[in-house]
Amino acid sequence: RALPRQRRRPIRKRPRLVAKSYLLISVLFITLKSIGCDNIASGASTSDPEAPHRRFEYKYSFKGPHLSLTDGSIPFWIHSGNAIPSADQVRITPSLRSQKGSVWSKNMVLFESWEAVVTFRVSGRGRMGADGLGIWFTSQQGLDGPVYGAADKWNGIGIFFDSFDNDGKKNNPAIVVVGNNGKLVYDHQNDGTTQALGTCLRDFRNKPYPIRAKITYYKKSLTVMINNGFTPDKDDYEFCTKMDNIVIPKEGFFGISAATGGLADDHDVLSFLLFRLTEPGQQKPPAEAEIPKEEKDKYQEEFENFQQDLDKKKEEFQKEHPDVLGEPIEEQYESVNDREIRQVFEGQNRIHLEIKQLHRQLAMILDEQRRYVSVITDEVAKKGINAESGQMSSVIATQQEVLKNLNDLRLSFQESLKQVGSVQHQGNAAGLGTYETVQHFNEIKEHLHSVKRDVDHLVQRSPPKMLKCPDFPPIPPCLSTLHFVVFVVIQSVLFFCYIMYKSQQEAAAKKFF
Repeated sequence: RALPRQRRRPIRKRPRLVAKSYLLISVLFITLKSIGCDNIASGASTSDPEAPHRRFEYKYSFKGPHLSLTDGSIPFWIHSGNAIPSADQVRITPSLRSQKGSVWSKNMVLFESWEAVVTFRVSGRGRMGADGLGIWFTSQQGLDGPVYGAADKWNGIGIFFDSFDNDGKKNNPAIVVVGNNGKLVYDHQNDGTTQALGTCLRDFRNKPYPIRAKITYYKKSLTVMINNGFTPDKDDYEFCTKMDNIVIPKEGFFGISAATGGLADDHDVLSFLLFRLTEPGQQKPPAEAEIPKEEKDKYQEEFENFQQDLDKKKEEFQKEHPDVLGEPIEEQYESVNDREIRQVFEGQNRIHLEIKQLHRQLAMILDEQRRYVSVITDEVAKKGINAESGQMSSVIATQQEVLKNLNDLRLSFQESLKQVGSVQHQGNAAGLGTYETVQHFNEIKEHLHSVKRDVDHLVQRSPPKMLKCPDFPPIPPCLSTLHFVVFVVIQSVLFFCYIMYKSQQEAAAKKFF
């Protein structure tokens, strides 16, 4: 407790010196941490700081968004058990009890040093999950078995993401690296800790972002780095474990498997990316040397067949279209100038359509105003009221002014339509230059501005408080009160007569019984 007090006192006296000291210490710490992480990530020691060359191997990888084909298969990979491939991920096991599934590469890896980056997600409803997920490099494909959905007694290495605590030591979820020479049986009761070459405790269930595991085998050293999935940064790896002088098969298959037990989780693999590692001074093998001769001959035959079909289709097309023969290929494509001219005419067409629509709306407004003025004039002529003659004359004058302004607007729109049509006609008749096009657009813009000014002027000149128009005379009803009463009385009399007649008929019918 005395130390913090002694540190706080100099801060008040010499804040600049202490701040500089803290800054220097933090810079040194960040530098040392970055150097250490780079050395661990690259698998290089202090004597060999140069990182190995990385080369992506697509035949041993898969990744979304087009991960699976239309038939549900994965290119260069096979899946078995309850694995379900989709467009963006492979669900190794669904969240159901006693499920097993796996995916394995079809082609055997023929290089010694490699780096695998696996992106996956383990999610479940419960606080605990089961059983886990395994990443494999073995001499044979273990399609089915009791070890996380893969075969036991494997020859190679397995990196297990164990979710369930079988031994009850509360050391799960954990990442365990187990090697096997094809003779050992996996120790399920102790979660493989008795056979583990390396382990680390990491919680990889129900994370906001996918988990990423980077497994590097370089110079007989196996390094496991983990991205815990707390941030979207893909390169935010943490050291898990490292094993030196470890010998694994020189040739083998990669696989991912998962299994569930009494508890269940969704085990989803989003991507598996494999990189070949070579030493900086070593010469890279040519790409042709990796393709087997049989496969190369097969591809060559397919290419020749495709080339022959293409030549036949070209000949058929030339026979059907002899006028196209001999034209340069460049003329079949759109140039930059043609594209600009096309865009200009498309813009003119849109302006033309908008002006037409405004013209139709103005015509409708003019018709309504004419009907309105005619109705008011007829009403004044019929009533002949002298008291409101001043108000009615002002209303009529206002409506006539509105009609005049609307007619002017209509004429302006007609002129704009004519100019747009003339521009399009000139452009279609002869290639319109850029300068003339700009001039016509400026004229159209000026007409549109004039229309806008006329509309604003019309709105400003309109009276703030509109005068109330005279009411229409009441329309007489079709049926008067006297006619309605007479109709009701007649209907009532007929109804009573019918009732009396009906009762007499019933009484006469009873006499016969």
